[in-house]
Amino acid sequence: MTDKKSLSVHQLVEGLHSLSKNLWWTWSPEAQYIFRELSPRLWEKASHNAVWLMADISNQELHARLGDKDFARRISNVLTQFDSYMKEKTTWGSETAKGLKGPIAYFSAEFGLHESVRIYSGGLGVLAGDHTKSASDLGVPFYGISLFYREGYFEQRISADGWQQEQYLPVDLKRQATEIVKDKNANPIICEVQIGFSKVKFIARKLAVGRSTILLLDTNLPENEERYRDITAHVYGGDSATRIAQEILLGVGGVRMLRAMGIKPQVFHMNEGHSAFLTLELLREEIEKGVAKEKAMKNVIKECIFTTHTPVPAGHDRFNRDLMTFVFESKVAGFSMTMDELMEFGREHKGNANDPFCMTVLALKMSHAANGVSELHGHVSREMWKMLYDVKDEKDVPIGYVTNGIHVSSWLHEKTYYFWKEKLGDDWREHFLEPKFWEKAIDPKNITDEELWALRYTLRRKLIEFARFRLREQHARYGNGVAVYDTVLNPDALTICFARRFATYKRAPLIFTHFEKILSLFNNHEQPVQVIFAGKAHPRDDEGKKFIQKIIETTKHPNLFGKVVFLENYDMNVARYLISGADVWLNNPRRPLEASGTSGQKIAINGGMNCSIMDGWWREAYDGSNGWSIGGDEQPADAHTQDVQDAENLYRVLSEQIIPEFYDRDSRNIPHKWIKRMRRAIATLVPQYNTHRMVAEYVQKYYL
Repeated sequence: MTDKKSLSVHQLVEGLHSLSKNLWWTWSPEAQYIFRELSPRLWEKASHNAVWLMADISNQELHARLGDKDFARRISNVLTQFDSYMKEKTTWGSETAKGLKGPIAYFSAEFGLHESVRIYSGGLGVLAGDHTKSASDLGVPFYGISLFYREGYFEQRISADGWQQEQYLPVDLKRQATEIVKDKNANPIICEVQIGFSKVKFIARKLAVGRSTILLLDTNLPENEERYRDITAHVYGGDSATRIAQEILLGVGGVRMLRAMGIKPQVFHMNEGHSAFLTLELLREEIEKGVAKEKAMKNVIKECIFTTHTPVPAGHDRFNRDLMTFVFESKVAGFSMTMDELMEFGREHKGNANDPFCMTVLALKMSHAANGVSELHGHVSREMWKMLYDVKDEKDVPIGYVTNGIHVSSWLHEKTYYFWKEKLGDDWREHFLEPKFWEKAIDPKNITDEELWALRYTLRRKLIEFARFRLREQHARYGNGVAVYDTVLNPDALTICFARRFATYKRAPLIFTHFEKILSLFNNHEQPVQVIFAGKAHPRDDEGKKFIQKIIETTKHPNLFGKVVFLENYDMNVARYLISGADVWLNNPRRPLEASGTSGQKIAINGGMNCSIMDGWWREAYDGSNGWSIGGDEQPADAHTQDVQDAENLYRVLSEQIIPEFYDRDSRNIPHKWIKRMRRAIATLVPQYNTHRMVAEYVQKYYL
């Protein structure tokens, strides 16, 4: 497909069908334009699912519409780009990672790749998806391993009284980009794991993500007992028995599927502790070969690295002795150990028989390298797990850090993409590892304040119109008049967004702590302010649901109606509108409980700025001129005192810095100080807090 002129109508049609099955199109605005243009209404109805769209458009229609020469030319150009991308030999990886003797096998309980692929719940999955895409862009050989959740994560609906309700929707396999992994005889490869006394069979569904591949393990087979068919029904579903079954399938099953496919990874990278049982399967393999236990363990450790994401002790998976015995008693001989010895591998305190089995402990003990996901989180993790190591000083605990990033191309609004293409050149997305390149963004000779301000106004308008549409849909269920939602939110107002998982430590309602003060800020007609919330609480987190309910109640306050809104069913599509349209991205977790956080990293490329607690990635990114901090680099030990202090600091930074600077305008209504800060945010954050840099760091520090 490299010669545009040689593409016949038949080749264009076949090429579109092939393209729809590779998620490369999710970070190509030109490709998305083509799919959207085929049927704008169906594109929206299908949650931007290219396979679904192509299944519902006949070849007869496609052939007819390719009579439009301009449309055919666009398709030809996109297919040529895709073909060149897939065949590119000279990549960052081919030059820098040529020491890799095999691919990276990256295990994660979820992958957030696109709103049409519902196998993610939140930040961990989105980080894994962005990691996958950057590995593809950089040319690092990469296999992701996860589970095929046939009902995914839940659809969120908010009831009339503001309570979150969950609805699980089955995936239509005919409208997914996955293909069953088959052997050379075109038969599905079927592997099995043992869970308790049962043999559980599974297949893998392959998902193409550019040059990367994700394998999704699926137990929904007729030969399995119903309870084991349901292992892969939901993301993080069920009780401890379901959870341990999922984690055996992910870790042990993932290794077995790779072996059955003939794939020999150089590195097994565990993204969080859910997949740590893979180390036991690697150990079993070594012992089965006749390798002595101590040597076998060293061999396994040499192959494994581990990334921890959780600074909250309660957030690490733990299983009691009875459950572990049920699952592993018949297998421990294969590890050359007893049940007591296996339990010791997961104990936080050596020799304490009361300790449950902790997956993070297993992962730490069986990896040659471990890391947190920001500098502060590395410190917190060393403190948290110091008892596992024979060291006196926290700094000697062998847990480093690689700060998380984002796949910039996945989080662009189409308008933003074309803006930077015009200003920085067609190849601007090839320079995410080059800070000097991004100095062009702060040069007024290259981009004027007027141009940046026009971009911001356009993106804010697009967010507001999207929000109005979603609010009409959301409230139409209650049978009330919805015309009022056509006028909520103000395209001229400072727009703050808060969107993330509604865990209580993220403190969504913190901004309303000083309610009377906030009322006065939000009702200043000369300097209007508005805030848009979105996010899901875990189905079993009633306290998180109460936070959502509190926000919903606030949206109904007569002096805040239309200035504070909540958008239900937060997903990657909603996220793209929010991160592109937000002037300020608000992040106020209770420090130091935000391991990294990546939502705020997504806004800089769109010209938005962060206002955040000095936690996670922001603690190392903030330089005083590229956004705002809520308080300083410390926190009271008492949670209540911290909440009160942080709320006061948030009010202060809003009223004394952010709002005055946003409305400090010249005679043409341009806020030059604000735009100067925006330029600084783009230049300092975009080339540093991206997954290209993150993957490159993993390659150089750990994979090699």
